[in-house]
Amino acid sequence: MTVRRVVPNLHSENPGENGEFYGLLGFEEVMDRGWIMTLASPSNPTAQVSVMTGDRTAPVHPDISVEVDDVDAVYEAVRVSGAEIVHPLQDEEWGVRRFFVRDPDGRVVNVLSHR
Repeated sequence: MTVRRVVPNLHSENPGENGEFYGLLGFEEVMDRGWIMTLASPSNPTAQVSVMTGDRTAPVHPDISVEVDDVDAVYEAVRVSGAEIVHPLQDEEWGVRRFFVRDPDGRVVNVLSHR
């Protein structure tokens, strides 16, 4: 399995203000779906931060996103381990396949692959 990127997901009721703030640090908006905005470094595109009001298709807000090369294989390994699956494996309309799992300290991890 290859990890492609790791992105913190910051909860905010004012994503626009956060976008402006992280812009001061050199980040630029690369995606805005209304409920989630992702900002990335122009010189290092995998250096990212996402700001979200809530997750539109899942029951909880993920704390972190981990993009992997084979989400189905990771899902199976996590399922077999007995870890708590918080949101089932599914394809999303914006081109990712993902699931949520809870880590040992209770954080919710969004594990995804782009289709």
